[in-house]
Amino acid sequence: MMGSAEMQSDLWGQQPQDWVNLQEQTSAPLWNAMLSATEVGNGVRVLDAGCGTGGLSVLASEMGAEISGFDATQPFIDIAKERVPGGEFRTGDLEQLPYDDNGFDVVVAANSVQYAADPVSALAELKRVTKPGGCIAVGIWGRAENCQFRHILKAIAEAMPDPPKGGGPFALSEPGALEALLAKAEITANGRGEVACPFDYADIDAAWRSTASSGPLQGAMRAAGEEAIKSAVTNAAQQFVKDDGTVHIDNTMLYVAATV
Repeated sequence: MMGSAEMQSDLWGQQPQDWVNLQEQTSAPLWNAMLSATEVGNGVRVLDAGCGTGGLSVLASEMGAEISGFDATQPFIDIAKERVPGGEFRTGDLEQLPYDDNGFDVVVAANSVQYAADPVSALAELKRVTKPGGCIAVGIWGRAENCQFRHILKAIAEAMPDPPKGGGPFALSEPGALEALLAKAEITANGRGEVACPFDYADIDAAWRSTASSGPLQGAMRAAGEEAIKSAVTNAAQQFVKDDGTVHIDNTMLYVAATV
């Protein structure tokens, strides 16, 4: 049986180039807000926990930060290493970070903690590796009603023979929910923000390829078949096609910041 990191790597690592070329940059407004909230700058030691293909790490590096990146997916890490040559990148489980106590000034986790097998343990690890007085920022999806992508997620769930239970990507998006989870890891939040993160694609095909590059979509295709899931995604996305054929989907992401 695969562990949490192996399973996530298997799902997320299927189409890494589509992820980095089509989807990753849709989170850039969230990354910028998180880096601003944690005052990342020259010489700051930053851990990008769940770094993916390194988009946030690139931004932090351009600000002069010293970058360490961590992710479950080896193909993503390979790309991140190429993009941030001065960074140090590793793979594994968020619940077992391979770093010493108090090693980082800032730890950021953008849309990663919710994929951990044990999110509270993952958050406790983020705290452990952050130095006293350092900052943690955790970013997730905003509330469902503020994310038009919910319509596509609903179509995907309806196409699956056994739709996933629970709140999905919006499980922690209600006011106070993420703060409560942080509190279970003995982290006290002291800041919260919401950021517009629209998904813009050149056409329906790009929207499909981008969506299909994510781990949850790979899991859905294994459960229901690629044809059924592709049909669900492309049909649901038609309502967001503009006159010029491009696709624009409005979404909101949120983050919570804390000082350790």
